Amino acid sequence: MIRKKTAATFLVATVSMVLMAVAAEKPNILFIFADDQCYDSISALGNREVITPNLDRLVDRGVVFTHAYNMGAWNGAVCVASRAMLNTGKFVWRARAALADYEQEGLMWSQRMRQAGYETCMAGKWHVSVKAERIFNKTGSVRPGMPNQTPDGYNRPLSENDKKWLPWDKKRDGFWKGGKHWSEVLADETIGFLEASADSEKPFFIYAAFNAPHDPRQSPKKFVDMYPLSRISSPVNFMEQYPFKDKIGCSEKLRDERLAPFPRTEYAVKVNRQEYYAIITHMDAQIGRILDALERSGKADNTYVFFTADHGLACGQHGLMGKQNMYEHSLRAPFIACGPSLKGGRRVATPIYLQDVMPTALELAGASRDKVEFKSLCPLLAGTRTEHYDAIYAGYLNLQRAIVQNGFKLIHYPEAGVYRLFDLTHDRYEMRDLADNPEYESRVAKLKIELRRLERQMDDPLLAEKSR
Repeated sequence: MIRKKTAATFLVATVSMVLMAVAAEKPNILFIFADDQCYDSISALGNREVITPNLDRLVDRGVVFTHAYNMGAWNGAVCVASRAMLNTGKFVWRARAALADYEQEGLMWSQRMRQAGYETCMAGKWHVSVKAERIFNKTGSVRPGMPNQTPDGYNRPLSENDKKWLPWDKKRDGFWKGGKHWSEVLADETIGFLEASADSEKPFFIYAAFNAPHDPRQSPKKFVDMYPLSRISSPVNFMEQYPFKDKIGCSEKLRDERLAPFPRTEYAVKVNRQEYYAIITHMDAQIGRILDALERSGKADNTYVFFTADHGLACGQHGLMGKQNMYEHSLRAPFIACGPSLKGGRRVATPIYLQDVMPTALELAGASRDKVEFKSLCPLLAGTRTEHYDAIYAGYLNLQRAIVQNGFKLIHYPEAGVYRLFDLTHDRYEMRDLADNPEYESRVAKLKIELRRLERQMDDPLLAEKSR
């Protein structure tokens, strides 16, 4: 026993020292960011319906944080809040205000990296009120929140004969606007950044942000053909209609929810999931091109690659289509870290926020983390710590709140006057509400107290509303 403990202690110390040494050498940082990608959408992480050979490469090479959460949003475009948090390092209700001052103070993520000696490059989806061109050294195509949708892209398909909208129809514009799929353009531009940095002595920070797999879920026909409907299963937690949808801001008025017909049909959900998987596989192919270019650059051995998404997506689970809810499929995103000294194939179940990638990159770069509220993952990566946050908090408008702690999630719908409790360990798909079960009365009470504490800590606007 003593030998095992000594060996483990030595390994942790060695990994920690290597991390610090690499940070001192200014490693390169390649940040690859998806949009609307659920945590459960990578083959190597258990979903055998989806084809993701290149994300599987990252899984095999790196450390996977299996429980990476987004903290929530102040409007229906959840990505806006997610990206504001990501680039300022501030928690959800403070991130919006921080944007007004942080550029002037030089506190945006890219500005901090630049101050630490990095060549900073950005291409793809931005959706932050600060102009990317002002805070990165180089920019490629800076995309809006989403490609254009069309009326025919909503409320579909109504039946098996409904073929009015097809993912490969370039006349619909969307991802095809400009003549080349936006995911392919992003890969081209990121490869250009990598080629330009090959002979540079300066370390690089590349922020490559896909719009995929956000709707309109468009991809070349060969990728859709990889997913015949016969191989697409209905979600385990499929519902025709979510009972609280109107009270939580997920009614027919919400754009995301109008993508599929009400009430939901298994056929419509399968088609939406078919197109979702296809655009993920198409994006995966572009990620493969980027990873290959990194290898060709000769800088792969001193580069940390981080992959995550700004949040998840329901895509038919619980009768919901969007990300404006407190369920795991919408709060959680994949999160993979690869790089020098990191042992491949490792899983870390400690709950984190996906925005923790920002202070992690700053620590590796030796950059300032002053005023950053999210936490660096370096201690978890090194194995010197297993705990991170006391609990995970999430909120949407003043209509939904949630806390995740010790394997349980308590959801609160203030307008509906409803609490829901789920045992995430034994009920992965959140199908058995335990809130009214007498056996869980004390746990509900404790989680309510913890949720109130976090609301105060976060400067939650719901508290101000309650005090009126």
